Amino acid sequence: MTAAQRRIHEAAMRLFAERGAGEISISELAEAAGVARGTIYKHLDSVEGLFRNVASQLSEEMDQRVARSSPEDVDPALRLANGIRYYIRRAHEEPSWGKFIVRYSVSSQSLRGMWAGQPLADLVAGLGQKRYDVRQEQLVSVLAMIGGSVLTAITLVQDGHRTWRDAGSDIAELALRALGLSKDEAKQLATVELPPLAPA
Repeated sequence: MTAAQRRIHEAAMRLFAERGAGEISISELAEAAGVARGTIYKHLDSVEGLFRNVASQLSEEMDQRVARSSPEDVDPALRLANGIRYYIRRAHEEPSWGKFIVRYSVSSQSLRGMWAGQPLADLVAGLGQKRYDVRQEQLVSVLAMIGGSVLTAITLVQDGHRTWRDAGSDIAELALRALGLSKDEAKQLATVELPPLAPA
């Protein structure tokens, strides 16, 4: 991705998060990105296409960063707990990113793919290692539960009701308990020091 494309994507994400995908003009996008209108036309066919590209890129980037943030041989339950906390922390540190996720992750097919990446891999690995007490056919419902909980926690943080640390640890602990881990182990895994999120 070129520097101009990155600026356009970042500006688009902010504008989409604030007002909606159908309410952004090319002029507004050019001004927010600090580029000429011609540069916008050169890099995209339509605002709708840009939205799909931004959502897809955002989903892939976060999934890859979470996957790279822990060694592959780490306990999948710990990886899952960390992943939950990474999403909530990033939404706190990058408010536009968090608003975009909350606003579109249920309706955008590209964003729904976030939950089918590393979270699904950690669930499958945990099932294989008998870490979780759920059935294979329940995985889609488990992903829905985790995704919905993360989005709600992000909203709590954005609205000032919880810190990202408290909300992240609570949701991670409750998710692990729902998967069958003991209360003590779930709390321990959900409150260990969170390693840095791998860079983009």
